[in-house]
Amino acid sequence: MSDLNRRKFMAGLAVAIVSGVGLARWQVDTAPPVLAAAKAPPPPAFRLPGLLPPPAPEARIALPGRGTLWSLPGDGDSLALTLDDGIDTDVVRMYTQFAKDTGLRFTYFVNGRNHSWMDNKDLLRPLVESGQIQLGNHTFSHPDLTTLSVKQAMDEISRNDNFLKQTYGADARPYLRPPYGAHNSTVDAIAAGLGYTVTTLWSGDLGDYDLVSVDSIVKAADRFFTPQTVVIGHLNHPPVTHAYGHFVDLIRDRKLRSVTLNDIFVKPPSV
Repeated sequence: MSDLNRRKFMAGLAVAIVSGVGLARWQVDTAPPVLAAAKAPPPPAFRLPGLLPPPAPEARIALPGRGTLWSLPGDGDSLALTLDDGIDTDVVRMYTQFAKDTGLRFTYFVNGRNHSWMDNKDLLRPLVESGQIQLGNHTFSHPDLTTLSVKQAMDEISRNDNFLKQTYGADARPYLRPPYGAHNSTVDAIAAGLGYTVTTLWSGDLGDYDLVSVDSIVKAADRFFTPQTVVIGHLNHPPVTHAYGHFVDLIRDRKLRSVTLNDIFVKPPSV
């Protein structure tokens, strides 16, 4: 992207905002289910010139019945940018507007206790309904699930599941991202019993869980925006919103395809 085009893009994005992780590594316990029939694609979203569209629905593959996802399978050109928490209302709004203005596709791992998810419902819900933004379960209040009783862990996952269904009409199963990436066999069994059979981790990290500089985020994106990577970022601190132009440049220049997890995998028939 030339300097002139970048300035035009960022200026347009600012106006819109004011106005409104390559082979997948699995720990598989059961055989893969039969591939479900592909649904019709959602209406096309606006997409900046040069950005690749999502894969065709018929190209999606079946998920194993149960396992841990680190990266996307096979050799391809897809990049899954997955964004956690939602502590900052403005960052959730600006990331969502960024998606709306570019056609980029994200997976948000939501903590329902954060007010940002209610504050931005009207902006976000149409993108969720179209499939451009996918919602995953990150527990309701972000505890380390390995430190909780069975009942407490169940409550954290199921309460967030209910929040996503009631607020966005979204069934986040089977994708659970345990806070801090902390899980064990007990947590996995509890989650699977609630329909969350895929523990969703990552193979690239923007490093922005805490407050870091824009330069640090840019360097992390340079390192991890690569084919078949599931990248973790966070909806928590404003500096990342100043890296959006760089994200677009990398995705376009490296000929990456921005995807949600649902763009790559077919949900098991039981979900």
